[in-house]
Amino acid sequence: MIRDSQATRQRLLDAAAEEFSAYGIAGARVDRIAVAARSNKAQIYHYFGSKDQLFDAVMHAIVAKTAGEVPIDAQDLPGWAGRLFDRYEENPRIARLATWYRLERVIDDAQIDVLSDAIHEELEEIRKAQVAGLLPARYRPADLLNLVLHLTFLWAFVFPELRGHLRGASRPHRRQVLTDAVAALLADGAGADEAAPGR
Repeated sequence: MIRDSQATRQRLLDAAAEEFSAYGIAGARVDRIAVAARSNKAQIYHYFGSKDQLFDAVMHAIVAKTAGEVPIDAQDLPGWAGRLFDRYEENPRIARLATWYRLERVIDDAQIDVLSDAIHEELEEIRKAQVAGLLPARYRPADLLNLVLHLTFLWAFVFPELRGHLRGASRPHRRQVLTDAVAALLADGAGADEAAPGR
């Protein structure tokens, strides 16, 4: 019985991830999620409480899995960015869900606890690496993390007008552009102002 319950919950999460990535939170329909999961709306509300809470559960699962499988390596931020790129390539829904999250949930200052925890840990790792002289200190930890994370989504957020000009860029090429860009952020620039970590 417990295994059946877990299987049902997982089917609902998988179906919800697909629905939310395609339509966002407002546009998603619990009846479509229930049909795709071979379940019913009553079970969605039983397991998750509401559509918003179901979206949060989807995000929680994705962030927890990503943080566990692709932990930050502050001594190799280009490599970490490349591994995040690989994850997003293998699961394109992540970029779409992240976009909907920023558009529809952050407006209300809603936060996913596991995401807050992951970001706190990543900021602390960057801060410690800066103090140890392993990373340049000209960026605040939050600025540097923000830059790196946005670069990892670089290829997911291409303007349609530019997409044709980038057609044919192979996955290795796109990955190399990303890791090179992160490495360039970390390169010592002439005249760069040094800032204390956490400024």
